[in-house]
Amino acid sequence: MSSMSVSGVSPYSQSVPAQGAAPVQEEQKALADALKEQEEDQKTLAEMMQEAQEKAEKQKDQFKLPKNSRRYGDAAIIAYSKLARARSLGEVDAASGYARRQIAQLRAAKGSDCDNADRIQAVINQLQKAVNRAGRKKREISQEKLAAKRQARLEKEKRTREARRLRHQLRSKQAMRMIRESGYLREADVDNRMQDHIAATKQELRDQMDQLTESTQTAVDAAVQQYAAALAEPAPAPEISVEA
Repeated sequence: MSSMSVSGVSPYSQSVPAQGAAPVQEEQKALADALKEQEEDQKTLAEMMQEAQEKAEKQKDQFKLPKNSRRYGDAAIIAYSKLARARSLGEVDAASGYARRQIAQLRAAKGSDCDNADRIQAVINQLQKAVNRAGRKKREISQEKLAAKRQARLEKEKRTREARRLRHQLRSKQAMRMIRESGYLREADVDNRMQDHIAATKQELRDQMDQLTESTQTAVDAAVQQYAAALAEPAPAPEISVEA
């Protein structure tokens, strides 16, 4: 009789943890994938910064920019890289402060650099987004701190299951935020490249207009000179015929 009771209970007791473990394993796998993707994105931050620096140096040599010129688009990329690396409220404030200072400097430069006014305004817009996104990150970090305190309280109260679920939710939110912030950096880099293309196109159009104006003026000057030379020539003397 005892052997029958054991055989009847054993299969049921083994199936319960198997069914409960499947969702947990899937959640852990999804979290691991998100963290792995975030780590790969973090590795690209330094690479993108290095690429932006090399591109700035290359364009300085290519176009022979004057010494007082600057790469306006780099300000937004640096601001977003600071924001992505920030892990505390103080670091977020530092990143936001950098963006605000750059906005003030660029607004002053916009009045003295009329040729790059559109480019400067585009960077100001990106920096303003960085300030707004820094405010959002501060709220998220504050919420994460409250969630961490709640998790610690649950663990202290031996409510392990709820604490584990809250920990998974917290890590997922952090991973998604990091992925989103790396997207901000890509957005700034794409906008910077687009502004490079727009500036190069405008410069090409200006050069073509200058060449057209110069050729037109040359043709007009030549026509005026020909007309003046024709007026300066003496009129031929009338012929006098003598009849016998």
